[in-house]
Amino acid sequence: MKYISSQNLVKLIHHVGLKTFLIELSNIIEEDYKRWNKFDKSPRYVHHSEYGVNELMPTSDQELFSFKYVNGHPNNFNKHLQTVVAFGVLCDVKTGYPVLLSEMNIGTALRTAAMSALAAKYLCNKNAKTMGMIGAGCQAEFQAHAFRAINNISSIKIYDIDPKVSEKFLSNMAGTGFNITICKPPQEAIENVDIITTCTADKQYATILTDNMVGQGVHINAIGGDCPGKTELHPDILSRGRVFVEYEPQSRIEGEIQQMPEDFNVTEIYKVIQSGENTRKSLREITIFDSVGLQYRIFHSCATST
Repeated sequence: MKYISSQNLVKLIHHVGLKTFLIELSNIIEEDYKRWNKFDKSPRYVHHSEYGVNELMPTSDQELFSFKYVNGHPNNFNKHLQTVVAFGVLCDVKTGYPVLLSEMNIGTALRTAAMSALAAKYLCNKNAKTMGMIGAGCQAEFQAHAFRAINNISSIKIYDIDPKVSEKFLSNMAGTGFNITICKPPQEAIENVDIITTCTADKQYATILTDNMVGQGVHINAIGGDCPGKTELHPDILSRGRVFVEYEPQSRIEGEIQQMPEDFNVTEIYKVIQSGENTRKSLREITIFDSVGLQYRIFHSCATST
């Protein structure tokens, strides 16, 4: 059985380059969506407590069975602990034997960012260059790198409720070639942008974006509403745009659409990817990717790269 530690995964990324890694990971995810119906899928198992959430995410096809364990404990930050800890296991379906154990802290961050950028490739305006980001934590940095690698985003306007977090983002992204603007009111961060990414951590029904804040033609990459009782978008935004999800049964429980009626219309993103074309109907249309995460072949790609 192979084991991929955080240190070895970092070495692999340095070896191939972060941009190349993100592009190749996005390509693997894209290929998986093209064979969507060959996967056994189910909503994840979730345990909620007053401290946070613990989850198991299974996926399998006829060759490989995998699951990822991941938690989300926002208050860990105040204890100088990671807010997210994750690992994954990949098993041979024919024998049941585990073939890979991998860290998934970095893997989760990479997958989330690569999936966001992949969805945007099919949903945002083709000439998009500027992204506004609400939330400047670690995932924001991965998002920035992925959107540049896959969608050629060159300018970022960013806001975080904690100015120190925004300054850390600016420092960590120094030398990457981005044109970065730190904004004080959140409204400033989403003015005159092509893509809006919401990436906050508080577990609550929050309204990070209201309908009047969102202009025509924007693509919204909503990744922070990722568990029951946690949202970022006002329902009016969802009603105004076209909403795309990864796996509808999962998103009804955990995504932004948990606040919408059961018959609220959404489109699973695999249908768009299998069409092979950008689905935007006009330059004025609002598209929303309601992302909550789903297990992919990242384990397999890592296993074959080591």
